[in-house]
Amino acid sequence: MAHIYLASPHMSEEGFEQEYIKEAFDSNWIAPLGKNVNEFEKELASAVGAKDAAALSSGSAAIHLALKAAGVKEGDLVFCQDLTFSATANPIAYERAVPVFIDSDYETWNMSPEALERAFEKYPQVKAVLPVHLYGLPANMERIMDICKKHGVPVIEDAAESLGSLYHGQHTGTFGDYGIFSFNGNKIITTSGGGMLVCNLEEEKAKERIKKARFWATQAREPARHYEHKEIGYNYRMSNIVAGIGRGQLKVLEQRVEQKRQIFAYYQEHLGDLKGLAFMPLHENERANCWLSVIRLEADCPVRPLDVMIALEKEDIESRPVWKPMHLQPVFQDCAYVDNGDVGATLFRQGVCLTSDTKLTEKELERICGIIRGLWR
Repeated sequence: MAHIYLASPHMSEEGFEQEYIKEAFDSNWIAPLGKNVNEFEKELASAVGAKDAAALSSGSAAIHLALKAAGVKEGDLVFCQDLTFSATANPIAYERAVPVFIDSDYETWNMSPEALERAFEKYPQVKAVLPVHLYGLPANMERIMDICKKHGVPVIEDAAESLGSLYHGQHTGTFGDYGIFSFNGNKIITTSGGGMLVCNLEEEKAKERIKKARFWATQAREPARHYEHKEIGYNYRMSNIVAGIGRGQLKVLEQRVEQKRQIFAYYQEHLGDLKGLAFMPLHENERANCWLSVIRLEADCPVRPLDVMIALEKEDIESRPVWKPMHLQPVFQDCAYVDNGDVGATLFRQGVCLTSDTKLTEKELERICGIIRGLWR
């Protein structure tokens, strides 16, 4: 049987991506500029309701430039969600700033507002807050934004995994001062690699900040006849080819969200009765894109996460653990951590990300559920 991926690229059946790529080739606009880049920025900003956007080489690049735009400098403290992929935290180190990791809660699996409040009491000098929408689950942005506004600290939303997710009817990535999205190969839509920085400040300021981000992303080259540089720049701009893929993928975003949600619903229906097995939390006032369908094997469960992963692996089916929290990573072991009952560490120990590929057939889903159910017998 064919290998079943956790989450693989899924090009549109209509071939939208090929049309935009062909246009780039026909016009010879292959460099990191061109019509596709400009239009992808506009189309993404319009799709999520952001004021402006800059197309970049990765979501990590977008976080890095968001930190710079927010004024984070060497030695500054940044509150960062603890339960996340390292790409959220690494850009803090790029600026020689200092991460303080904030634990999650069970209600959202994302940054705990209670822990955030305690972090502000202990570290009032913080310069930015970086919540994440883990696996497409919206964080509690209402409370997080209230807390950060009270303290006058900018918010950078890591929406790398949550494009298409809605919180109170509003797209994730558009609550904070800045938001970032990723189009890596396994994301809900992909450009093979790439990211987007959006700004949600008032319109004139947003355009000014995004213009500055584009400047940094193109090696901070000054508008002179010769090559003039007054600041350190980066090679972070998205290519016109990659942006063409993104424009095509954006046309099928709603379809992909629906497919991801149907996969999660299938797992709920066919695994929900198993002793000690719980699912990642969904809420009525939200639409999670369910980028990955995640189960939690609680303390009374007779099966362990590794049992599930090994059983699937034997059948050539991919799964993976939940992200290992940042405060447990050797590279960040000396950083401060604000605990909320070690929720993130518990989810890491108990969680399994199940196959969530949008090309899965019902027969394949039935087979996956059969393998998992067999472990309870």
